[in-house]
Amino acid sequence: MKRNVILAVLLASAALEASAQRISAKHEVIDCGNVLYESPVTAKFELRNKGNDLIIDTVRTSCDCVVADYPKGTIAKGDNFMVEVTFDARQLGHFYKEAAIYSNASDKPFYLTMKGVVVDHVTDFTGVYDYALGDVRADKNNIEFDDVNLGEMPTQKIHFVNNGTTNVTPVVMHLPNYLTADVSPETVAPGHAGTVSITLNSSKLRSYGLTQSSVYLGMFPGDKVGEDKEISVSAVLLPEFRNMSETQRLNAPVMKLSAETLDLGEFGDKDEKDGTIIIENQGRSRLNISSMQMFTAGLKVRLNKSRLDPGESARLKITAYKKHLKNARSKPRVLMITNDPNKSKVVIHVKVK
Repeated sequence: MKRNVILAVLLASAALEASAQRISAKHEVIDCGNVLYESPVTAKFELRNKGNDLIIDTVRTSCDCVVADYPKGTIAKGDNFMVEVTFDARQLGHFYKEAAIYSNASDKPFYLTMKGVVVDHVTDFTGVYDYALGDVRADKNNIEFDDVNLGEMPTQKIHFVNNGTTNVTPVVMHLPNYLTADVSPETVAPGHAGTVSITLNSSKLRSYGLTQSSVYLGMFPGDKVGEDKEISVSAVLLPEFRNMSETQRLNAPVMKLSAETLDLGEFGDKDEKDGTIIIENQGRSRLNISSMQMFTAGLKVRLNKSRLDPGESARLKITAYKKHLKNARSKPRVLMITNDPNKSKVVIHVKVK
């Protein structure tokens, strides 16, 4: 009896091994981006035979508008091979096309997918690609999500063009858990453009006020991180005041600033410049300045009082440092988060040359 059980287990294991998929793909889904109407587009899938000698019986596509080209001979173990799937693009709108590889690798097909959008005309990005990110040039290398309320999921885009001599497969690396990214198309040929979409999940931010991070645009999966590929991302999460009653608003604190822009003039021969902003509470209850942050390096702030009773004032001293501001990616600003429902976020702009 025991011998029969062992034999059955061995036979079951052998059956599972025989039916296991032995094909792997570098990308099972390829995003073709925008495709011009009636201009056929081809997705080139790079695959690898991870089993014994492979023979592809056929590749079936999801409709007659898609054709596939694949190796007709034997593919040795460990060899790479290519399957090209072409869509005729004769229908406007989003497309999602599949190709199923039938082979001796498995009794089930191995699926490949190409997707994109067919448009009647391709609108080129009209901006300027001023920033280098790895092997591409982009319209910006800094993203700011301003005035975000808890639960919102805003998206911002970076447009880029491949000014190199080889195809790139851009990927956004080192994403914190509150950011997601999508790159379209998946592969960008020399001279062609693409888009990076970065979405913020505000529910995953840890606190109100400013949260900053850096992500990196690699030219291929597994690319090395470097300063030349850095994208700075900042988000400002606002406190929640939408459910306040009218009475609470009437008795709320009211922040008054002597100025919202601090003009420090020119550095000249000096290494640093400073100035002062006066903050007053003209409301009916205590004003709390719960957070004070800088959008960029090169600034130092000193506030002599962060809790102001009605009628009280405080002095905010801001110092700018020439050396650090020289290489700053964003404009020098100071952010304050308060319990004034009409000024929960206060930004002081610092001008210095």
